[in-house]
Amino acid sequence: MSTLTRTAVPADARVTWWRVVRAEWIKFRSLRSSVILLAATLVVFAALGLGFSTFLADNPPEPGQPTPPGGPSSLDPLGASLGGVNLAQLLIGTLGVLLAAGEYGTGMIRSSLAAVPRRWPVLAAKAAVLAGVAAAVLVPTVVLTFLGGQGILGDQGIALGDDGVLRAVLGTAGYLAGVGVLGVALSALLRSVAGALTSLVALLLVVPGVVSLLPESASGAVSPYLPSNAGQAFVSIAENPDLLSPGAGAAVFVGWIVVGVGAALVLLRRRDA
Repeated sequence: MSTLTRTAVPADARVTWWRVVRAEWIKFRSLRSSVILLAATLVVFAALGLGFSTFLADNPPEPGQPTPPGGPSSLDPLGASLGGVNLAQLLIGTLGVLLAAGEYGTGMIRSSLAAVPRRWPVLAAKAAVLAGVAAAVLVPTVVLTFLGGQGILGDQGIALGDDGVLRAVLGTAGYLAGVGVLGVALSALLRSVAGALTSLVALLLVVPGVVSLLPESASGAVSPYLPSNAGQAFVSIAENPDLLSPGAGAAVFVGWIVVGVGAALVLLRRRDA
């Protein structure tokens, strides 16, 4: 009668969470596309923010001139200095998509999942690495862009300590990092760069425009809960009856990320690589 013996796994060969995160960090910094897209996000955000602030400084609004509704306005000191968020979200979203879907395109995902049989740490580590790196570089970039923009505006500018400003500035960095994680989730769900990019652009830009064309009752019930509009609620300080409160907007936006990542984790464990 034969007996089965269990071979002990050496401690230095075990798969741990931090080793998976380290592996994903090595992948991230080794890919030229990751570095380029992250750098492009920072440059575009800063350049547009400073450019809009310069435009506002050279073209101050006339007394009593109303601020155009919806989105960052060239007449709003905060919206001007943070105006690069609209384009930056597409760049960092693309980074998130390529981070996960790129491995499906090359087939390397099979090697990753073979090395980590439980599977979920692979996707979770990708999201954690992107969120951590994005937060680390976006927070100082957004703060410095805001301060530079307000310096350009001079007397027209606002201070970081004004009511709601610090929340909006830090919220902008958090929003962009969240969009990147949402890109990771969509790419893991769809396993296609083209499909995930199309879905991300539709979710952030196309769907809000389509919903705004619906009857007011339907639009008002749906529009505030879309991810981009939920984000707008906590990255601005102007009161807007069409948006949620800053706290509710942040909760809804985080909810989108949790649902997206959660669905991706479930499908990752259930289907073949």
